[in-house]
Amino acid sequence: MSAATPEERLAELGLTLPEVATPLAAYVPALRTGDYVYTSGQLPVVDGKLAVTGKVGAEVSAEDAKELARICALNALAAVKSVVGDLSKVVRIVKVVGFVASAPDFTGQPVVVNGASELLGEVLGDAGRHARSAVGVAVLPLDAPVELDLVAEVR
Repeated sequence: MSAATPEERLAELGLTLPEVATPLAAYVPALRTGDYVYTSGQLPVVDGKLAVTGKVGAEVSAEDAKELARICALNALAAVKSVVGDLSKVVRIVKVVGFVASAPDFTGQPVVVNGASELLGEVLGDAGRHARSAVGVAVLPLDAPVELDLVAEVR
């Protein structure tokens, strides 16, 4: 891993952090307490709109959902940066929880959430390695296929 900053690694990947998504209800996108930042659930919003809707394993393929999980992780990083100012302050991603709106017979939630986990590793290197849960659910806000939240330790 090069000594590049997380922002430089994002650029190398051809990615830019989006604007922080406007909350859908009464909450903030991210909150710092002590050395930790907790993000609210991040949907696969691109340019202010939900990229895709539907259930994974029905209207949405697992491969497409994995890409949507990457978008959720990118949005989560934007939320973290909004409260710490610079992703170089991230010491470690501690925990990721991925929710996958799943067709009744879909059991590939871990593969879907790998999209987020892989992006965090690409951007943050070893600091992007984390504990994780990948949970299948009946429905998510706005009929999103994937939602993700994370906890980051920061300096």
